[in-house]
Amino acid sequence: MEGNLSQYHVFMITAQTGSISGAAKKLYLTQPAVSRSIQMLEKSMATSLFVRGPRGVSLTEDGLLLYRHVSQAFQALEAGESELHRRGRMGMGHITIGVSTTLCRYRLLPYLKTFTRIYPHIGINILCQPTIENVRLLQAGTIDIGLVARHEELEKAAQIQFHSLGRIEDIFVSTPDYLQNLKKRYDKDGYDLLEAGTLLLLDQANATRQYIDYYLEEHHIHPQQKIESTTMDLLIEFARTGLGIACVIRQFIEEDLRNGSLVEIPISDKIPAREIGFAWRQEEENSRALQAFVDFLRQTRL
Repeated sequence: MEGNLSQYHVFMITAQTGSISGAAKKLYLTQPAVSRSIQMLEKSMATSLFVRGPRGVSLTEDGLLLYRHVSQAFQALEAGESELHRRGRMGMGHITIGVSTTLCRYRLLPYLKTFTRIYPHIGINILCQPTIENVRLLQAGTIDIGLVARHEELEKAAQIQFHSLGRIEDIFVSTPDYLQNLKKRYDKDGYDLLEAGTLLLLDQANATRQYIDYYLEEHHIHPQQKIESTTMDLLIEFARTGLGIACVIRQFIEEDLRNGSLVEIPISDKIPAREIGFAWRQEEENSRALQAFVDFLRQTRL
């Protein structure tokens, strides 16, 4: 670019006012300063941009050509500034959230319902995938924030902040009829029921399934029959239908337990509770959208 931005600005205002004095007044400059700026621009372009006359200045053919481009450029700059100011005033921005399907429905959506009402101009992109994958994407900077079960990989990662939403408890449940019939057939209880019945589990790609598999192995429980599902919603429906004993999260079926449509399978050693929460990378300056979401989390308890 031959001229600098201030020279182009002086040139544009001079063309619009049609006089050196008018441009000087509008720009709060002296007339010699305006004349000098135009002369420097003309020298760098190796052409005359204005024709000087007793009533002011008018554009030459080259000057008119340059003016068309310069005015468009300044309009684009003004539009960009206006957009930035508007984003700042309205809290606009965008965040990408990584979350498992289960936590999305039962934990994330209630937060988003309130957040989007307060910040309607912040765009939300949701990636539903297992916790382990969300942790990896968080470390890589592919997602802004993840709703995850607390994971050892989070502890290893630098600059990861964690906002706890509390603990969740995995339990085994079935319909009362299924449990009664199973006991009649096998006359067993506790862990033996888990081996005798059909166990309904998430698929092995899921972090929850890996957690449960570790528990089963630790207690030497080897179910003979299994049905796998990609979502916990399906597991709950399978259990309600009476297909077997489902390993589900207590907090997500509290109504079923209260009304008796599902009952908990009694076991001597409960599955250790897991902590869940939002995790994000704490940068020197997070985006305004992410910071707004983090501040919202810290002030909200659902």
